[in-house]
Amino acid sequence: MPEIDIKNKNNTSVGKMEVPESVFGVTAKAGVLHSAVVNFLANQRQGTAATKTKGLVSGGGKKPWKQKSTGRARSGSSRSPLWRGGGTVFGPQPRDYSYSLPKKARKAALNAAISGKLADGEIIVIDGFGLEKPSTKDMVSILKNLGLAGKSTLIVVPGKNDAVLLSARNIPGVKVTRVTDLNPYEVAANRWILFDRQSVEMLTEAGKK
Repeated sequence: MPEIDIKNKNNTSVGKMEVPESVFGVTAKAGVLHSAVVNFLANQRQGTAATKTKGLVSGGGKKPWKQKSTGRARSGSSRSPLWRGGGTVFGPQPRDYSYSLPKKARKAALNAAISGKLADGEIIVIDGFGLEKPSTKDMVSILKNLGLAGKSTLIVVPGKNDAVLLSARNIPGVKVTRVTDLNPYEVAANRWILFDRQSVEMLTEAGKK
């Protein structure tokens, strides 16, 4: 089983922990990680783009001129797409872009993304942040000690942690997420992953199931 160093907030090693191959030692199958990232991005799309069709453009209720005897082409509405100020043909309409992936595919993609980060040496596990109250200054100091200052970092916590969230939210390039909300896109989009030790333990337990 792979082993990960556990560090304290001063970047001193305080031990090691074994992690399961099923989560931290997976080789990504072709297309699985890509499909998961595309799925995540599609699910974030609002799909609110819209144009007005002939029936939605205001005005045009009256027939511009009589059907016959004018010498001009017949026309039923001044809001025809052929006219200036008319409706749009085949323009975008509100739609839902979201779709679901099989649970096994989502799990496989997440494990592959985490394994790739570990293989590249871009995962750090911290024993605890030790923040009793929100403090951006203290969080900046912790990240600096760990060599993460100014680097794109995803902090993974085991559950709701306002002290960590509020301390990190104003630091550029740093994002906080709960381990239950972790997804392949966020893992791939951030250069470094900073795990709270309990988060790794939760992933380990989930990997045994």
